[in-house]
Amino acid sequence: MSLWIKTNWLLRWIFPKYVWSIPNNEKKVFITFDDGPTPEITEWVLAELRNYKAKATFFCIGDNIQKYPTIFQKVISENHSIGNHTFNHLKGWKTPTEDYIKNTKLYETEHYKLSNENCKLFRPPYGKIKSSQAKILRKMGYKIIMWDVISFDFDQTISKEKCLENVLKNTESGSIIVFHDSKKAWQNLEYILPKTLKFLNEKGFTFEKID
Repeated sequence: MSLWIKTNWLLRWIFPKYVWSIPNNEKKVFITFDDGPTPEITEWVLAELRNYKAKATFFCIGDNIQKYPTIFQKVISENHSIGNHTFNHLKGWKTPTEDYIKNTKLYETEHYKLSNENCKLFRPPYGKIKSSQAKILRKMGYKIIMWDVISFDFDQTISKEKCLENVLKNTESGSIIVFHDSKKAWQNLEYILPKTLKFLNEKGFTFEKID
């Protein structure tokens, strides 16, 4: 696996200006979804969240927003947070910084067109971003949101049971958890999201969005 399921302290030490978790004493956790909006899947996610009065943060791909504006606006109408995941899901390590920033701004244009609000949360696709790119984004006012728990729901070589274990064994108060509302992750997501919400709810956790 390219990154630890429970993000290693060393990464946090090397990149202290990124947000890896949001520590608190109130048993709040922060569920996030990458790569949407996706027809049917994102709408299913919203329904599952409503069952627990849960709020979440959706890191959207600009191209998907353009294709599925109604679903995007539904996420907003249900009072979840939205983050920038670039327009074309670019891998920062393999993309020139100028092109990466242009693609991020292209997302901004589409986001504002449909929401009339600025977006200041950013998650780099694949969790891979150059320091030069991150520096510019922070100057643009973005918070770079990473995670401390990742489900690996997108990895079709991992069983749904293992994906669930990845989340439940590593989540603690303040955790930022990564899921994906994408076709690639659907087989695992359909199994693990309801069980995650139920388990954590029964343990007294609440589900908050990132501001």
